[in-house]
Amino acid sequence: MAQQGARTDSLTERKRRRAKEAIRQAALELFNERGFDAVSVTDIAERAEVGRTSFFRYFGDKQEVLFADPEDTEEAVDEAGVPPEPIGSSMAAALTAARRLVVGYVERITANPEAYDRHQRLVNEQPELYSRSLVKQRSYADRLTTQLRDWGADPLVARQAAEIGLACFYVGQATANDDPRILARHIGAAFDRLVT
Repeated sequence: MAQQGARTDSLTERKRRRAKEAIRQAALELFNERGFDAVSVTDIAERAEVGRTSFFRYFGDKQEVLFADPEDTEEAVDEAGVPPEPIGSSMAAALTAARRLVVGYVERITANPEAYDRHQRLVNEQPELYSRSLVKQRSYADRLTTQLRDWGADPLVARQAAEIGLACFYVGQATANDDPRILARHIGAAFDRLVT
């Protein structure tokens, strides 16, 4: 009986992911075809073949389609695994863990370089989207801090390592010219320069 419930949950979860991805894909296509300002929530829902209610079940507004928390963040944490020893007050250990998380996450979001380029172009063309992107990046620093604390980092070490991790992301974007094909490598190099 429990197994049947698990199968139902997984079917429900798969349907949820498919609907959310259909909405996201429809929105990105429309944004690229018409421009962000010329697309309404109704347009997106119609293209995705869902109702407006379904759209708002998954996204608060059309901006959130671009900035919804991808499952990539959780998967990057899972793939990074737990550090070999508790981080404690070791900044070196905290930076090593932060590097694994940040580079792993960036590898996931740049796995489809064309999609990453389209997203970044939209964000960079619209001041309100660019602003929202910066707010979202701050939330990633908070999540990174929490993850490092969960892995045993002292609170101040966790916060500092997370902020350094965000700085390495920005440096990598600049030195790679935000090219998704080399972005993760440049971010990794920014971390590496800290310890050499």
